Amino acid sequence: MEIPDNFLKILNEKFSSTGVEVLKARYLLRDKEGNIIESPDDMFARVAGAVSEAGEKYGGSRSEIKKLADEFYGMMSGLEFLPNSPTLMNAGTNSGQLSACFVLPVNDSLDSIFKTLANTAKIQQSGGGTGFNFSRLRMKGDIVKSTRGVASGPVSFMKIYDAATEIIKQGGKRRGANMGILNFNHPDILEFIRAKQPGGKNILKNFNISVSVTDKFMNDAEEGKDYRLINPGNGEKIRRVNAGKIFNEICKSAWLTGDPGLIFIDEVNKKHPLELGRIEALNPCGEVPLLPYEACNLGSINLKKMLKEQDAGYVIDREKFEKTIRNAVRFLDNVIDINKFPLPEIEKVVGKNRKIGLGVMGFSEMLIKMKIPYKSRRAVKIAGEISKFLLDTARDESKNIGIEKGSFPNFKFFKYKNKFSAMRNATVLSVAPTGSISIIANTSSGIEPLFAIAYRREILNEKKFIEINKLFLKEIIERDLYDRELIARVLKEGTLKNTDLPEDIKELFETSIEIPAKQHIKIQAAFQEYVDNAVSKTINFPGKAGVFEIKNAFKLAWKLKCKGITIYRNKSKDCQVLYPGECCGIN
Repeated sequence: MEIPDNFLKILNEKFSSTGVEVLKARYLLRDKEGNIIESPDDMFARVAGAVSEAGEKYGGSRSEIKKLADEFYGMMSGLEFLPNSPTLMNAGTNSGQLSACFVLPVNDSLDSIFKTLANTAKIQQSGGGTGFNFSRLRMKGDIVKSTRGVASGPVSFMKIYDAATEIIKQGGKRRGANMGILNFNHPDILEFIRAKQPGGKNILKNFNISVSVTDKFMNDAEEGKDYRLINPGNGEKIRRVNAGKIFNEICKSAWLTGDPGLIFIDEVNKKHPLELGRIEALNPCGEVPLLPYEACNLGSINLKKMLKEQDAGYVIDREKFEKTIRNAVRFLDNVIDINKFPLPEIEKVVGKNRKIGLGVMGFSEMLIKMKIPYKSRRAVKIAGEISKFLLDTARDESKNIGIEKGSFPNFKFFKYKNKFSAMRNATVLSVAPTGSISIIANTSSGIEPLFAIAYRREILNEKKFIEINKLFLKEIIERDLYDRELIARVLKEGTLKNTDLPEDIKELFETSIEIPAKQHIKIQAAFQEYVDNAVSKTINFPGKAGVFEIKNAFKLAWKLKCKGITIYRNKSKDCQVLYPGECCGIN
């Protein structure tokens, strides 16, 4: 059967139609009249040129700076590596704020609460996301000594932050994003857990929320033991609650709405490479644990581009992968030096620790090209091997830069200082969700499996696009399996489950909902073993999944030493960014 021209075009496009629209809507510069004045290659050149200029601060010659700019441009224009969105948007512009991830402290006073809110507005206006732990705020109903008034509790102030984010995002290039965290022993924990349940009138829609839990809490939940809630205002232990019942409430709410997630805070602090106080909060998608006023800039390597042909198949090109990792570490380290931070407190803390977060995207498409099913044991093995290679190479390059330019000032607090003569960056790895940049790179997001073979994607709640996976198209065309009825069914259902395709194709292109939650978590844990920051991963469930399945997933993630877990049961939210199958609107 003749292949439609538009499908043949999809196979040869550098950018998808969605990618082009995302670039136009958010990234390419415009003049005062709103006209686009740069191409994607112009954007990459702008970013590469601006980031390479950091070399001047350390006495680099013009030829050295130009050579590095060419390296940076090559890996970006080849879609082998892309930095986080604020860097693509703002490098080489008057804004100059290049980091994606921030954590701000919220202390128990109106001055602190609203100072942090003002700082949040500045950060989100520049494209950054913010994380907070609200556990220092006094519980609902507590007496405010200075006024004899009654405290309204953390959730009430989160609503104010949410409303502010809603207003700010309307004039920005992308959605404002927050992470709201509450410790398991805060007296308002049940209100927090239920805050986004049906009947909550769509509150906190600009927040991801997570409960911070300890190992003891998880053990107590398994054993059905009680624990005491603690008044943060005076440290007084108040009523006892059952850990098992609280855990059940968390699981029930996650089943209903996708929130809250869990943060395994003991594991976060155990693996944090700095001995500088306890981490309490993470960024909006949970991939970067940060100290107060700390920020981190991210970037991701496109694993689909790190392959070479061998024996009529594909294997990882380790030489290319290593070179890309080393260039990416230098890129991200340079970003710190040219960054225009929104607050002096942030500039100070970032300068002392110089955290970066190099991650990956295109993991599932890499596996597809290598003919490895996502749900196989081999996929888990490769995940661990990739993560270890990333850490070893990135730390080695950070050590090299530390020898050249000096270690990060807080190197004396680095837990592994006896293993390294120098280290430029306190952290080097972070696996982010890569939402927008994976669209630009025309690949799968982060370490996620394919969401669907065909789906409808919404951009900025406005434009809607139908997408069909190009590797799938390539596979059926090469194997002479293309059929109009097949394409119609895939567009309607989003998966290959009910098609007559060979079993090896069905297995290779299984989607996120078809893959067991246990395998999702094993992949996350395999990456997390070597990632010094954290891993952002959504554990997808079909709509028919039960609360007990959510509970089992949370327990497994804890036992496999993940730093956190986020789950999503299909269609548990009224609105979502991706709509598989029949939601495409094609019948």
